[in-house]
Amino acid sequence: QVQLVESGGGLVQAGGSLRLSCAASGRTFSTYSMVWFRQVPGTEREFVAGISWSGPTYYANSVKGRFSISIDSAEDTAYLQMNNLKPEDTAVYYCAARPSVVVVFTEDAYRAWGQGTHVTVSS
Repeated sequence: QVQLVESGGGLVQAGGSLRLSCAASGRTFSTYSMVWFRQVPGTEREFVAGISWSGPTYYANSVKGRFSISIDSAEDTAYLQMNNLKPEDTAVYYCAARPSVVVVFTEDAYRAWGQGTHVTVSS
């Protein structure tokens, strides 16, 4: 079973940048997709960005042009570069993976999840 560990969260001022990492270990899939969701307490997790191992990337409208998802295949690590952060980006960010090259935008499609990393953007 694959294990995912996120890192890179923290406190940043509006307009700043952070890069989140999601390291995969264990039974990593030869072809899979990885995604980032985020969750504000009391609300459902929302899709942020996703990437297929074959290359296509997908973004929520709220982060397009500001966030960028990538994969380092040699390190089995996914990254989420977040630029021009806004207070409304404050949330716990989770990475998830599934053994398919098809990126799905709903959380119930994913079985492997990380523990989450907190991102706080101050105004």
